[in-house]
Amino acid sequence: MESSKVVLYLAVSLDGYIARSDGSVDWLFDVEGDGGDNGYAKFYGRIGALMMGRRTYDEVLKLSEQFPYKGKPCYVVTRSEQPSSPDVMFTAEDLASLVPKVKAEAKGDVWLVGGGQLTKAFLEKGLLDRIEMTVIPKILGEGIPLFPEGTDFTRLKLVTAEPMGQMVSLAYEVLKR
Repeated sequence: MESSKVVLYLAVSLDGYIARSDGSVDWLFDVEGDGGDNGYAKFYGRIGALMMGRRTYDEVLKLSEQFPYKGKPCYVVTRSEQPSSPDVMFTAEDLASLVPKVKAEAKGDVWLVGGGQLTKAFLEKGLLDRIEMTVIPKILGEGIPLFPEGTDFTRLKLVTAEPMGQMVSLAYEVLKR
């Protein structure tokens, strides 16, 4: 079996933001897609574990009454100590030691859900294998950038580009240094 990959999968505005300044993603919900789930079920079916930052986790909880990722190991990377729950393991472990363990245990790829600071850290440590993004045809003008200021120079190789209604799905392989 092919080894697990760490995949950043998310939606981004045309001007490069993943959320409004307050963390809101309300701008995602009224755009014409492919008429279905825009490839989400197929993507999620190949995921064996999830990783996200604490702010992303808090936003996920605001969007859904129930935790939407039940049944798959989910790691929330945070600097503050938290008790883990049946659905989530909170951790402050260094990414360089945590990510290889998560990849080894995952029965599929590891979804890096977000956010920007965690993505920056994954890139700095060479831990991100692939970026799959859906570009939403909206310009927010400000917000939380996909790649925060100071993100390391990174080379990517385009794997796929696919229109989905008014959106475009792009997949890139992260080229290792």
